[in-house]
Amino acid sequence: MKKKSNHSRRDFLKLAALGSAALGLGSVGSIFAADSGNISGNTPTILPAGQSRITGNKSAMGLACEPLKTVRIAIIGIGMRGSEAVRRLLQIEGVQINVLCDLIPDFVKEGNKVLVEAGHKAAAEYTGVDDWMKICERDDIDLVYNCTPWDLHTPIAVYAMKNGKHAAIEVPAALTIDECWQLVNTAEETQRHCMMLENCCYDFFELATLNMARKGVFGEIMHAEGAYIHDLREWKFLEQKDGGYYNHWRLEFSKKYNGNPYPTHGLGPVAQIMGINRGDRFDYLTSMSTKQAGISLYAAEKFGVGSPEANQSYLLGDMNTTLIRTVNGKTLMIQHDTTSPRPYDRLHLISGTKGMARKYPKQAIALEPNAHQFLKTEEFDALMAEYEHPLARQIGEKARLVGGHGGMDFIMDYRLIYCLRNGLPLDQDVYDAAAWSSIVHLSQMSVSNKSQSVEVPDFTNGAWQKAEPWPVVSID
Repeated sequence: MKKKSNHSRRDFLKLAALGSAALGLGSVGSIFAADSGNISGNTPTILPAGQSRITGNKSAMGLACEPLKTVRIAIIGIGMRGSEAVRRLLQIEGVQINVLCDLIPDFVKEGNKVLVEAGHKAAAEYTGVDDWMKICERDDIDLVYNCTPWDLHTPIAVYAMKNGKHAAIEVPAALTIDECWQLVNTAEETQRHCMMLENCCYDFFELATLNMARKGVFGEIMHAEGAYIHDLREWKFLEQKDGGYYNHWRLEFSKKYNGNPYPTHGLGPVAQIMGINRGDRFDYLTSMSTKQAGISLYAAEKFGVGSPEANQSYLLGDMNTTLIRTVNGKTLMIQHDTTSPRPYDRLHLISGTKGMARKYPKQAIALEPNAHQFLKTEEFDALMAEYEHPLARQIGEKARLVGGHGGMDFIMDYRLIYCLRNGLPLDQDVYDAAAWSSIVHLSQMSVSNKSQSVEVPDFTNGAWQKAEPWPVVSID
């Protein structure tokens, strides 16, 4: 079922802040800077202003759409993530890639080469600045798979849904509260799926601990911790031809923003475990950042003390810590650090009334009656085998072969396509995309106001109170 957009391309060009820097940061910096001037320092809890729910829309909670025998896909953005998605999606039954789009023509041609070598028909090629709009308007697309830089995630997803397409968006799905509401309102208006491609929800340990939590192994989950701690200093300065980001868009973001710009890798898995938007929801948060030092030190060492890179002003603090409290009285700690010399870490720590689990730096579980010590290797292995998630058990072997961060990317793609082909609700819906992504804007608001509490909107309009947590599913 296709629903044509009532909005002109010109409207969406304005919305996306496009121009010569269409896949760069655009005007994102000014969007964030506008908030702090409207907030009273005497307000105990900051209420995020801006767009809100459009009344009268039908809820998208538990949305199930018509089954698709073949999922016809357009992939927009064939860089780091998009090129890998092409290879993975070709390994899934019922997939047909009809469109490839990127501003770099060679990336599109390389993607088509992969398609043809795999025995598939070459996809239509698009390389124009606003070609994503033309793609969303095509009649031979069911799913727009969006791997562009952050500032285009929401505009493309909104335009796709308004043209009757399902939207799958790389993380984060939105950068502002206004964008979060755009996603929610459009998904409800069009009754199209909008999934943020949070691959970490499908990693093997995360799936196993989700299964354990659903079956009460940890008791009532009271606290969780997640993070994105990943030394990206080199990649931020690399040219794209050498493996860096297009127009250094991630570095550009660091110049204008301070908060947690990338919360969902650590947040998504623990939010699902705690039943966020399904029995509980985020209530409010407080956020604090260290000063910035890492990028400047790295730039001085690499380019010289007197270089423009070393003397550039960077706003993003080295470490951001955000604390979230839920309506049911649970807490989450989410961290972000991409400029410190330390090993990769997503934390993934969950603590309940009967025990706890953590993933980094080494997978470990402690349970009553002797939770003062972690389980021994034999006990840990037996527990992991007993509670291996059905998705991991059924397609884990192939996932490891296909790859994508050890296989979790493939499980994510497989599950998305499976749900679309069978007319099932998605494991991650638009409310998850909005709630998890809202931390980008809300953490910035808190940091810029001396860590005052900031209220997290209820994007579900109360539907979280009756919604069931994501079940331990099978793909049989």
